[in-house]
Order: sequence, then structure tokens, then C-alpha cells
Amino acid sequence: MRRVFGFVMIISLCAVTIGVPVALADSTTTTLAGSTSTLASVPNTSAVKHTKIAPLTGLPDPTGEAGRRSALTVKIDNTPEAMPQYGIDEADVVYEEIVEGGITRLAAIFNSQLPTEVGPLRSVRRTDRELVYRIGGIFACSGGAQYALESIATAPVKLITESDAGSAMFRISTRYPPHNLLANAVLLMAKGGKPKPPPPLFTYRSKSTPAKGPRVNSFVVGFASGYEASYEWNGTTRSWDRSIFGGPDVSAAGVRVSPKNVIVMNVKYEGGVGVLGSYALLVGSGPAEVFSAGRVQRATWSRKGLSRAIVYTNSSGRVIDMTPGQTWVELLDPTQHAVVTSSVN
Repeated sequence: MRRVFGFVMIISLCAVTIGVPVALADSTTTTLAGSTSTLASVPNTSAVKHTKIAPLTGLPDPTGEAGRRSALTVKIDNTPEAMPQYGIDEADVVYEEIVEGGITRLAAIFNSQLPTEVGPLRSVRRTDRELVYRIGGIFACSGGAQYALESIATAPVKLITESDAGSAMFRISTRYPPHNLLANAVLLMAKGGKPKPPPPLFTYRSKSTPAKGPRVNSFVVGFASGYEASYEWNGTTRSWDRSIFGGPDVSAAGVRVSPKNVIVMNVKYEGGVGVLGSYALLVGSGPAEVFSAGRVQRATWSRKGLSRAIVYTNSSGRVIDMTPGQTWVELLDPTQHAVVTSSVN
């Protein structure tokens, strides 16, 4: 059965502050690539309260390494020719945005893990400034049009393009340009200067806190132009298996892309959706849906300024807590929708 979730606009929002993430919700072990550190599972005991937490996942960071380095945002190709993508399964947060022609492109944020192969890299877009303004750090891309480069230059990030990346970016011979440019996240991080750890983007529920909302088995994020993405709940990994272009989304390392959370935001694209030079307006408010722990909550997103976090609240005005782990954020135009394709009664 297919049904389109309607959106509930909340006219008056409570003032909220994004706090520091709390305990681990799912047992996950994550290696910090390029280092000897491991983000290990922590038992649900009082000791969890004293465990350092990775700022962009809510997962334990026992050595504190994730909390001592900057965020690294990499602009990644999302066309059929780019598949399979490198390193995407190791990102902390991934934003999927609409660019010219209605196709989508990814802005993948790395902090707790640093893959030595990420990509394929593509050019910066105007929306990227709105995405990275709060977290700062390093922004890596292949290059870009002058208007887009001027835009990202106004964000508090260290911009690295192919022309100045040196050995941190390289082209592979198994693909044709422009879909063959990869990056080494460890080397890119080393070019970032003095580290500036990112602030949290979300709050997280503890393992003992039950998830809220109706149960959902699968849903489709309705990007146009053949770029719709579907997600199916995996009860074993307790995450959302992602598919695109008619098949499973699997990284170049053979890992199924399967985030813990998928946030669908309806945002206006200033200048027109899919129009060259347009960008997503990410200050203000609008409807959203939060898919987490096999459930969905209808929400309102709000942001008071570029230096502030986007806050997701339920119909009661309470902040929605995410499941610790990877989060994908889908930036849909208001004419597009998330469609639940299978639900649990």
C-alpha cells in the first residue's frame, strides 16, 4: 500500500538548544581510518555517561580523536556513472541536494572516520555554503563555477580543490573523467590547519529510550529526473538499506549504504528547483519527516541563522532525538514527497 505523508506546519516553535549527544543506541564498532583509535561499543552502564562522544554521530569516541579534529565535507558525484561511490558508507552525515537539471549530488561529512579513498569528487554548488556554515572545517571539491566558489568562500571553511590538493586528490584509470577523481581524507585533513572540532548537528536518544512514531518498513524519497532513492528497514542491522537507480546502493568497498537515520526536509530552492545557480534555503522553517529505529515522526525543521543548527521538532514542539550512527538528510523541493511504500499496522 502506498500513501503520501502529509506535512504539519508548526506556526509557533519552542526555542530549543542542541545539546551534547548521549549514549549509544546500537552496538557498533567503528575504526578511525588512518589512526590506531577505535570507536568501540560501550555497555549500557553508568560508565557511558563519562564516555567521550563523537560530535557528528553520537557514538562513543573513547580516545577523543573525533572530538579533536575538524569536520571534512566532500562533494560527491551521484550519477549512475559514479557508482559505486568510494567511502560514502564511512561518512558521519550525508546531505543529498538537488542541482541543475533536477539530478542530485551529495555533500558527505567525515569526522569519526577518514577513508583513504573518497569520491568521485565533483564541483561545489551554492547550497553547500548553507550546509557547512555551522560546522566549518574543510570543504573539498573538484572545483566549480565562479559564483559557487565565491559563495563557499564566505563560509568559515578551508577550501581545497583539485588544483591545490596535491597528492590528496588523484584520478583513477578505471573510469572516465569527470567521474574518476578521488580523494584521500587523511591527507585532506592534514591540510586543514589548526583543528576546529565541529559542534553536534543532532541530539540522540539513549539505548533505554524507546523510539516514537508509527512503524515503517520502507519508503521512497521522491527526487525527480530518475533520482528517487528508496529505503527499507533492516531489522538485523537496525538501519535503513538504501537503493537508487533500481538497485541496492553498495559502496566500492562492497558495503551496503544503510544509515541509522534518514531525515526528509522540504525546502525551497531559491531561483527554482533544478535551475543553474539556485540553492536550498536552509534558514527559516518547513515540514520534515524523521525516519529512525524503524519508525517515522512527522516534524518541523527550523533554523534561526546560518551559524545555528537545524532543529527538528515533533507536533508537541519537542526536539526529536536521533539514533546514534550515520544520518542522511534529503533536501526535497516542496513539490516532491516522501512516500511510505510499506508500513506496519
